[in-house]
Amino acid sequence: MELYFSVFYGLVTLLVAASGVAALTRGWVFSLTRPRVRRVRLFGWGQLVLALGLCWQVVFRLVISDPGTRQWVIPSGGVLLLAGVIVMGVSQHTGGDRQSDGTP
Repeated sequence: MELYFSVFYGLVTLLVAASGVAALTRGWVFSLTRPRVRRVRLFGWGQLVLALGLCWQVVFRLVISDPGTRQWVIPSGGVLLLAGVIVMGVSQHTGGDRQSDGTP
């Protein structure tokens, strides 16, 4: 069962990493998040950090069986995940969906 979870998270990691590379190289963002993203390159870096955190947790969960090492590896992957989410959040608009009244 753990193998199935690892394969699923591996595919999600590849999708997030590919999206991050697309944002960095081409300036492309998924259509659902496109209206909110203000800084595309920063959003791409956030996605790459998020993908690194996911990869970190999946690989070390499968490879390392020592409980002493897992105590610091799994939380450090969580810190990378949180850092990626924070960077992605900083790259988005801070305001709501206000409509302009036409004045500059």
